[in-house]
Amino acid sequence: MSLINDEISFQDNSAKKKLNHIWVTRCPVPTATGIALKRGTLANKFAQLNIDVATLQDAQKDLAIHHTDHQLPALFREGGNVPALAAIAEGAPSRLIGLTWIDEWQVIIVRPDSNIHQPEDLKGVKVALPQYSERRSGSIFRAMSLQGIRGALQLAGLHLNDVKFVEVPERGKSKQDIDKTNTRDASTYWSGLDALLTGEVDAVYVKGASAVDAAKKRGLKVGIDLDQFDDITSRVNNGTPRPITVHEDLLENHFDVVVDFLEELFDTADWAKDHLDEVLEILQSETIAGAESVATAYRNNFHKSLHPSLDVERIQLLKQQKDFLWLHGFLEHDVDIDAWVDVRPLQAVIERRQKKAS
Repeated sequence: MSLINDEISFQDNSAKKKLNHIWVTRCPVPTATGIALKRGTLANKFAQLNIDVATLQDAQKDLAIHHTDHQLPALFREGGNVPALAAIAEGAPSRLIGLTWIDEWQVIIVRPDSNIHQPEDLKGVKVALPQYSERRSGSIFRAMSLQGIRGALQLAGLHLNDVKFVEVPERGKSKQDIDKTNTRDASTYWSGLDALLTGEVDAVYVKGASAVDAAKKRGLKVGIDLDQFDDITSRVNNGTPRPITVHEDLLENHFDVVVDFLEELFDTADWAKDHLDEVLEILQSETIAGAESVATAYRNNFHKSLHPSLDVERIQLLKQQKDFLWLHGFLEHDVDIDAWVDVRPLQAVIERRQKKAS
């Protein structure tokens, strides 16, 4: 309760109040933030500054909404770009301070007897499309599926109107999901897989370790592995690129704290480069998936690319994602990506590390 009271005081008088804690949230995917939290290095770093680290994943349920709306002062977020872009499109006080890119098993799942092996095989087939959430901007799985299928079609010179979309229940809303409410089963994230089994659809876009588990449980197979194609633009989606954002009050009133946070992400990314086994073990709890599924989903030296960046290519890839979300109605308003970016903390971290290295 004290954290919530502190939060109210911080919001009312943020520029004058001493910062006693920060909030951190991340998605169930490989992030330097999640690894730093699991290793305890993030908490240790800020303990030296007499700042507590609180995570939304461990907070009261009424705070969970801030993972997507970014309205909580002192909040850092490393997670999917759909909620981050939807929040800034609705006027959230966030700033973009970094981007990562980690390929995470973006695939088209099909039945074992399917003849879908290449992107061109998708022409004319029935594809699962999750229903809208109560709020269009919260329809993350619909946005991911639509963008994933678009990326696969792009590889064959095809378009969205070359497939037949079939709406399936939003994740967590099917009868099977409701029956599993007392278990933490990540397979409920991908409701379209059950429609694949019944023949309602012929193909389903999925990504990540939880999807590996879900597909294996159902005896399904990979038809198209998007990660194996050279065209990186075909893999632009919710997690590629993945933004690191911060509440603007924290950035403006406690700039050094933001730099300290990013520095810890860099240090964690440095550590991860030489500790693949430990990273994979951490990701089992982070992604709610088994060891084999984590190893399947995260390949190709992903552990060496956890460092944040704001280079031109990643910004352009994020703009591609934003344009797609805006075109297809997932954003309330268009977003000026360049105005959202604040390069100062990242520049400060790079300069700090260079001084330490010299």
